[in-house]
Amino acid sequence: MANIKKDLTQGGVAQQLMRYSSPLVISSLLQAMYSIADMAVAGHFITGAAHDNAMSALNTVGIIMNMITQIAIGLTIGGNVLISQYFSKKEDEKRRQASGTLFSLCLLIGLVMAVVFLLCGRQFLMLLRSPALEDSVTYFSVCAIGIFFIFGYNALSAVLRGVGNSNIPFFCILLSVILNIFLDIYFVAVLGWGVRGAAFATLFSQILSFCIALLFCVRHGNDLGIHRRYIIPERSMVKATLRLGLPTAFQYTIASLSWLTMAALINGHGASVSAGNGVSNRIRDICQIFITSMSGAAGTMCAQCIGAKLYDRAEEVMKTCLKITLLMAGIIIVVVEIFAPAFCRMFNPSDEALRWAVLNLRIEIVGQIFYAGMYSYNTVATGSGHTIFIMLNSFLNCIVVRLILAIILNHFLGPVGIYIACGIAVASSVPVSMWFYRSNRWKTSVGLT
Repeated sequence: MANIKKDLTQGGVAQQLMRYSSPLVISSLLQAMYSIADMAVAGHFITGAAHDNAMSALNTVGIIMNMITQIAIGLTIGGNVLISQYFSKKEDEKRRQASGTLFSLCLLIGLVMAVVFLLCGRQFLMLLRSPALEDSVTYFSVCAIGIFFIFGYNALSAVLRGVGNSNIPFFCILLSVILNIFLDIYFVAVLGWGVRGAAFATLFSQILSFCIALLFCVRHGNDLGIHRRYIIPERSMVKATLRLGLPTAFQYTIASLSWLTMAALINGHGASVSAGNGVSNRIRDICQIFITSMSGAAGTMCAQCIGAKLYDRAEEVMKTCLKITLLMAGIIIVVVEIFAPAFCRMFNPSDEALRWAVLNLRIEIVGQIFYAGMYSYNTVATGSGHTIFIMLNSFLNCIVVRLILAIILNHFLGPVGIYIACGIAVASSVPVSMWFYRSNRWKTSVGLT
């Protein structure tokens, strides 16, 4: 069983971080292909008056589904921290209990959320002022079913990452993305199912990734904890998982609600501006994946190091992550500023949507340098279980700064004001994250039972 686990407290920090994070970066890039493939295929094969409406629908629903996915990831981070710390402490029985509890808890929450959004999807889209309401409802009614599988897959991925295995999640996503692209082309281009076809392609692909991860984890169930002995939630583990996971889930919810509010403001300017925002968002999200995946990998490494009381090594992990992500952010900004029109044209937007997409992207991409700083400094807070601090810091930049600034600037500058607010808001959280790191509060772990 040793080959399915990896001790991240040994070996060179930079080498371990790059080796462990590489599958996560690629997996995240592949996962982003779900919505990218949907929008690219729709942009090329849905024509006429329905074109911008379809692109707008995919953008609005994509932001909602991203919010739900982020909530799932946030919740599973709590379990991932527990699993990582128990793994480094060699407390295998507690690690298995934490794994089984996380899996069953996520399945239950995913089922409840799927039912809620299936029943209330139209009302939710109306609140967002979707300019293509019927297309949005059609797309969302299918995507909502996938919420159950999103939660299940992210739980299994967290279990694997907690023991240092980032390869299996990579293979799951690789196969599911290949299926998604094939089905997108078949359903939309060949059968002409429009946005409904794009939704079914995404749903079937999510089911595949969940099933592959589940089969692997069940095969190694006695070791990983995905076994009937452990999947009955253990009360202390539920409390510990929620104590760590809920603040992170709330953090991502706050961030997502902020983006949903941005979408509502953008939608108020019409379908072309909304479609352009969708194109810009897809490219921006791809650009940010390296930073978020690298910092996520560093957070898991920090959790193992802090669990083993290797504080100097945890600090070295954070600093290495900061250097790499800042360098990458600088490269990304330069490349995107130069090639923004070419990147946006890959989605085949209308001329009006293209103009807004390029302007949006060139303004917002500057914020990647601030994301690199915030996420890197937050790795020690994540690894030590101080997720409440991360949640409050997220509230600062997402609500206090981004939301208020966007409303004010939208009044004076229109969509450009919203783009500016989205690009610079996260800068407010960088000094706060730096302060927490220098305070050494992260050297006190929280959450272990």
